[in-house]
Amino acid sequence: MAGRTVVVTGASAGVGRAVARAFGAQGASVALLARGRRGLDAAAAEVEEAGGRALVVPVDMAEPGRVEEAADRVEEVLGPIEVWVNSAFTSVFARFPDVTAEEYERVTAVTYLGCVNGTRAALRRMRPRGSGAVVQVGSALGEVSVPSRRPTAGPSTRSTASPPPSGWNSGTSVAAWP
Repeated sequence: MAGRTVVVTGASAGVGRAVARAFGAQGASVALLARGRRGLDAAAAEVEEAGGRALVVPVDMAEPGRVEEAADRVEEVLGPIEVWVNSAFTSVFARFPDVTAEEYERVTAVTYLGCVNGTRAALRRMRPRGSGAVVQVGSALGEVSVPSRRPTAGPSTRSTASPPPSGWNSGTSVAAWP
């Protein structure tokens, strides 16, 4: 991976930050995308300490135009994007009746549409070159109930976070490369 350009969304914390650090340890040039500047700066220091090159790009993955601008910036500074890792995530852990419509909309915008926006930006750049990889990071929270978060009546409540369905991922894979 030495010298290759990798984008990691959700890079300010959690799995995204760990993935960014791992790519840094392999000598990659890692673009760190997320909203939180403090976490991004800390992640950049970790990538560079591990042996990689880091570029901090604050962006809200729920905003498709901003994601496109971020991808443009990455390619201007680091070169062609070869790997794009979608790891941006947000959630609300609460009983179903206690989660507002606005909270569901935000979770969907970041976790699902952020993945869609990232994939579209990546493919828009990779397809003309005929190469590249997009990695979707999912969570078991989208598949299983959270036992301590049960409504007073009815089935158990799941976390509001869920990555795109696997059918979407495999369909995108088939459509990405003619």
